[in-house]
Amino acid sequence: MLLASLILVPFAGSLLAALMPENARNREAWLAFVITACGLLVAGLLYPAVSSGEVLREEFAWLPSHGLELVLRVDGLAWVFTMLVLVIGLMVVLYARYYMSPKDPVPRFFSFLLAFMGSMLGVVLSGNLVQLVVFWELTSLTSFLLIGYWHHRADARRGARMAFTVTATGGLCLLAGVLVLGHIVGSYDLDEVLNSGERIRGHELYRVALVLVALGALTKSAQFPFHFWLPHAMAAPTPVSSYLHSATMVKAGVFLLVRLWPALAGTPEWNWIIGGAGVCTLLIGAFIAIFQHDLKGLLAYSTISHLGLITVLIGIGTPLAIVAAIFHILNHATFKASLFMTAGIIDHETGTRDLRVLRGLRRQLPVTAVLAIVSSAAMAGVPLLNGFLSKEMFFAETALVGGDENWWMSVAAVAMGMFSVAYSLRFISIFFGTAATPFPREPHEPPRWMRFPVELLVVVCLVVGVIPSVSIGPILDLAVTATLGSSAPDYDLAPWHGFNLALLMSAIALSGGISLYVVLRRHFNLRQREHVPLIHRLSGAQAYETFMVLLTRSAQWLLQHLGTTRLQPQLLMMMLALLIVPLLLVGTPQGWTEIPLRDPDPLFAGIWVIGCACAVAGAWMAKYHRLAALILIGGTGIVTAATFLWLSAPDLALTQLMVETVTTVLILLGLRWLPPRIEPKVLHLAIPRSVWLRRSRDMMVAVAGGLAMALLTYAVLVHPAPATIADFFLLRALSEGGGSNVVNVLLVDFRSFDTLGEVTVLSVVALTVYALLRRFRPAADSTNVPAQQKNAADAASTQSPTEQANRGYLLVAGIYLRMLLPFIGAVAAYFFMRGHNQPGGGFVAGLIFAVAILVQYMLAGAIWVENRIQLRPHRWLGFGLLLACATGLGAWAFGHPFLTTHTAHVNWPLLGELHLPSAFVFDFGVFAVVVGTTMLMLVALAHQSLRARRNPGDGMQDIVTAGRRNV
Repeated sequence: MLLASLILVPFAGSLLAALMPENARNREAWLAFVITACGLLVAGLLYPAVSSGEVLREEFAWLPSHGLELVLRVDGLAWVFTMLVLVIGLMVVLYARYYMSPKDPVPRFFSFLLAFMGSMLGVVLSGNLVQLVVFWELTSLTSFLLIGYWHHRADARRGARMAFTVTATGGLCLLAGVLVLGHIVGSYDLDEVLNSGERIRGHELYRVALVLVALGALTKSAQFPFHFWLPHAMAAPTPVSSYLHSATMVKAGVFLLVRLWPALAGTPEWNWIIGGAGVCTLLIGAFIAIFQHDLKGLLAYSTISHLGLITVLIGIGTPLAIVAAIFHILNHATFKASLFMTAGIIDHETGTRDLRVLRGLRRQLPVTAVLAIVSSAAMAGVPLLNGFLSKEMFFAETALVGGDENWWMSVAAVAMGMFSVAYSLRFISIFFGTAATPFPREPHEPPRWMRFPVELLVVVCLVVGVIPSVSIGPILDLAVTATLGSSAPDYDLAPWHGFNLALLMSAIALSGGISLYVVLRRHFNLRQREHVPLIHRLSGAQAYETFMVLLTRSAQWLLQHLGTTRLQPQLLMMMLALLIVPLLLVGTPQGWTEIPLRDPDPLFAGIWVIGCACAVAGAWMAKYHRLAALILIGGTGIVTAATFLWLSAPDLALTQLMVETVTTVLILLGLRWLPPRIEPKVLHLAIPRSVWLRRSRDMMVAVAGGLAMALLTYAVLVHPAPATIADFFLLRALSEGGGSNVVNVLLVDFRSFDTLGEVTVLSVVALTVYALLRRFRPAADSTNVPAQQKNAADAASTQSPTEQANRGYLLVAGIYLRMLLPFIGAVAAYFFMRGHNQPGGGFVAGLIFAVAILVQYMLAGAIWVENRIQLRPHRWLGFGLLLACATGLGAWAFGHPFLTTHTAHVNWPLLGELHLPSAFVFDFGVFAVVVGTTMLMLVALAHQSLRARRNPGDGMQDIVTAGRRNV
């Protein structure tokens, strides 16, 4: 479970951090620090096995028959990226402790940060491609939360939406590409895919898979033309920017390209798609970075450029290019994380990041100035620093692959090197000269431990640059061997390789970059230039915003011409679609044109005559008396329950009966919000011909729809089938599910994952209803509250003796009926306990217990109930979902697929032998969710009724008033 702990512990820490109080900044930082340090310890324990070439795997069965398993896999490449995520994460946590203000919601920050860390580790450690996509999208979601952390700022909200839209859309493309790869290989297992490179490249769907996977990787790593989202993500706090854009978020795309290199690389399509996007990105990003006036904006575009460099190396596709790409990924993470933290220190101490204002900081921030200069030199590729080594390897590969014919690749590489020197000089220029204006805050050196992560990362840049073979060589070799296998080349990590073409290109880039910066500063007024020359009109962000506006306007046009706010036309279109579209698409099923008729049972037919009469009468009475219409519609529900019972489906009959009871009361509470019926005298007016035609049309469509569904249901029931799925469950329910009630065993064992999804959706619906009703204010009876209360008191004083006696009888009955709660609770427990072998179960028991709560609300009112019973439906929902998920996860501990049921027989004193399946616990989670959902919607509706009435009385009076008001 070591690999699983690497992912699960950060997510658990995220939940724990979210529960901490707002003023506990030290505790949250310590929690995140300890969790990250423990992750480093676990990863360190894996090093001996990984360094020996072993591939570690932990598998958790999910749907093994369909090739879907949760697989955690660690080889050299995954281990190196795991260490990168955790080491930089540890530095960021320490830095964030001092950067974040106590006024900020710090628990939320560390909660999001740990969740993002767990998501990124999930991407790195996934051994199944579908699982990788799930974690991939989790990184998009958690980065959205981190970028929009200061959600009161418009730029943070815009940047978060833009980043999420682009990366999540790329994630959908990646999912499609993964499905295509799985179709080609016949498996989603990463090892199978990596070993099937020849088969994938020779398949006719190779280009489709390549384009889809490339879209996912290029959007995540901000490659052209999707690079525009990264600078807008700078609205996040600096610790977030340092983490997301040095070691995690944007590195996920290049990690995926390196990961799938054995399966997809080696074709001209790979070279042109990946390499072409990288060349455009490295030049555009580096050029724009020179003209930025915001420190973080400069670093953002420099990140884009360096990611383009890595992508070019991956696109080149030679073994040495892959070595250089992995090497630069590690180098870029160190110097870029230190530069972002330095930018945060400058912003924290001076109150500004504007390059046009910042000058002469070396006097107030001497240590920070030295650290920033060294990091910037590493970014520029100065010798004896780590950036120089990987950039020299980049120059060498472009010159080797380009040759004499494709010399433009070498020119592009040198141009990018010149631009990187220029924007690095602009970054360090803030420490020289004399400040022209005072800063918003008087700068001074930051706290010692806030600067420590920068110092450590700068030392790494120096050590790797001076002794690379000793410091980074073994680690780099792990990743290279895991990626290239037997085709791994021999390479020499040394700060000096003699005079060669790569060294000449480095010298030209350094000298040319210095000259370019001097010329731009002296002759082109670099500080005052507002736009990027040549390409300032080509704005990807503007194109994105224009596209989103067009998309919104298109949706509005469709809504205006095809949509309606009226319920009746919506139902008409839905019914027509159900009746016509299936016939147009598939026609009449073969062999179903002749449906056998059997002798009808008079009693069954009589029941349905009653049900049809209730339905027609309910529709008619809806025009005059809504309460009566609701009662009649309830009659149809009872007939439906009787039908289920007639057809030997007692579980469905119980569920239908309880659902009818609960929904009737909930609708009664909702009737208060409907407008009053029109006056009776208006009903005697002549109804226009158009209204009669519309109603006749609607009646015919409704009757046709009902008959079509009845005919289809009857055909399914009587049509002979060679084999049915029912036989499978009937034969295996007792032997494999441990229960004789096939319906319940089906729900909590065979199809338990479906049930888990259904209760999750049910919880989401309940929370949505609750959230909407909290913001809804009924207009009825909301004016002149004191006058209403006075009128109510006057009405009570003028009641006749008979009315007062009836009210007294109602109160006395209410007192006795309040005793129903324990009795109905016992009934609910009875149906719950017998559900695995007899009709019942968690869903039915939950509805029965919810009815017990409903009775209390009806008799005593919301205020009386909540003053005496701590309902807390949110906790019921959360507890039920956690219990259901924990039951499924518990199966993994014994090496079985998710939600596998186990049965035990326990002998207890007095009770004797008890049948205890693990599905019992899952069913209890379903029970809790059903109770919580019903109570949550009930509480929301009851409170709205009281708010509308402004005179909280007894609950039964609320229900009665709701019906009378709609007469």
